[in-house]
Amino acid sequence: MQVSRMAGSLIGSEIIKIGNEVNDMIRKGEQICNLTIGDFDPSIFPIPAELEAEITTAYQAGHTNYPPANGMAALREAAAAFTKSRLGLAYSPNDFLVAGGSRPLIYATYLALVDPGDKVVFPVPSWNNNHYCHLSSAEAVMVETRPENNFMPTAAELAPHLAGATLLALCSPLNPTGTVFSREDLEAICDLVVAENKRRGPGEKPLYLLYDQIYWLLTFGNTEHYDPVNLRPELRDYTVYIDGISKCLAATGVRVGYAFGPAAVIDKMKAILGHVGAWAPKAEQIATAQYLPQTAAVDGFLDSFKQKVQHSLEALHQGLQAMKADGLPVDSMVPMGAIYLTAKLDVLGRRTPGGQVLTSTKELTSYLISEARLALVPFSAFGTDGTSPWFRMSVGGASLESIEAALPRLRAALEALR
Repeated sequence: MQVSRMAGSLIGSEIIKIGNEVNDMIRKGEQICNLTIGDFDPSIFPIPAELEAEITTAYQAGHTNYPPANGMAALREAAAAFTKSRLGLAYSPNDFLVAGGSRPLIYATYLALVDPGDKVVFPVPSWNNNHYCHLSSAEAVMVETRPENNFMPTAAELAPHLAGATLLALCSPLNPTGTVFSREDLEAICDLVVAENKRRGPGEKPLYLLYDQIYWLLTFGNTEHYDPVNLRPELRDYTVYIDGISKCLAATGVRVGYAFGPAAVIDKMKAILGHVGAWAPKAEQIATAQYLPQTAAVDGFLDSFKQKVQHSLEALHQGLQAMKADGLPVDSMVPMGAIYLTAKLDVLGRRTPGGQVLTSTKELTSYLISEARLALVPFSAFGTDGTSPWFRMSVGGASLESIEAALPRLRAALEALR
C-alpha cells in the first residue's frame, strides 16, 4: 500500500511501545514496576477533588457540545489570570489558545512557524522534537548536552547552530531528565536569541522560541522555575509558551492545555487547530475555569501532590546512590522537578546470566523488565545514542511501595551481570 513519504518514514514512539509491552504483561498478571510513561495512576495520584466535582457538574449541566475552537472564554480568562498571578506574565486572554493537552499546541507552533526545510534547534535528550520536525518537514538540529550540566543546554552549545534557524525548542523542567534551567544559563540563551533577532534584516523570518513549561509547578526544594520573557522582556514577540493542567494537577486524561504568546502567532495557531479540531472537551474546560481561581484548593493540592511525587523520586535516587556506594556502576541526579529521575546504568558490554552480551540500552531495557521486573525508558528514546547509559524513571504510574520493592530486584539483576 502506498502512503505519503512522511507517513512511510515516520517512526513510532519508543516510549509508548515499551509502555504498551509492559502494560500487556501487567494485564496478564505479571508484577512489574512500570516507570515508563509520563502519566499518572489515578488510584495513586487522583486529580483534585474540586476539579473532579466541577467536571461532573459541567456534564450534568449538559455541556457536551462543541466548545469554541480557540477555547472557552472563561478558561482563557482564568488561565491568563493564573499565569499573571503565579508567574507575573501579563497576557490578554485573546493571546491564549486552549487545546486537548500540550501536544496539539506544540505541533501547531511548528506548523505556524516552520516551513519545510527550516532549521529547528533543540537539545537532546528532549521529548518528541525530532518527531515534530519530521511531521513538519523541518531540518532537525540536535544539540548534544552533558550530564555535567544536568543535560540542560548551555548558550555555548546552542550558539553555533542559531544562525538561520527558525525555531529554538526548549523545555524546563525537562522531560526526560527532571532537571531545570539555572537563571544564568537561561539568561545567556535568551541573550543569544535577542542578539540573533537584532542581527536579522526586516525581510528575514525571526528566530522564535518554543518554551515548554508544562511541568513548571512541579519543582522541589529550593529549585526555582525561570522563563524567557520574565528574564528578557524583549523576547515577548518571539516566545510561545506551552502550559496546562496535565502534569501539575495529575490530569493527563482531562486533556486541558493552553499556549500563549505573540498575538500574530497565536492567531495562526488558532486557525490551524480550528481545522484539526484538537480542542479540549467543553465540560473539562468549564471545570478548569472554575477550579483555577480557587487559590487555596490549588495550593493545598499542589503541596500534597508534590510531596508525594518527591518522596517517590527521592526513594529511587537514594536507592541508586546506595548501590553506587556499594560499587555498582550506577548513578542518578538529584530530582529537581517534573516526575522524572535521571538514572545511569553503565553496564553495557557485560554478560547476562543467560550468556547474552548487552550491546545497547534497548537490550538492557529488556533484561531489566525480565529479570528485575522494572521498566525504564532509555535516553535513546529522546534522541541520544543507543549506547548512552542514561535512563528516565517516571514515578507517576507506580506507588512508593512498588518502587521500594523494585530496588532490591534492580540491585540483584545488576549484580548478576558479568
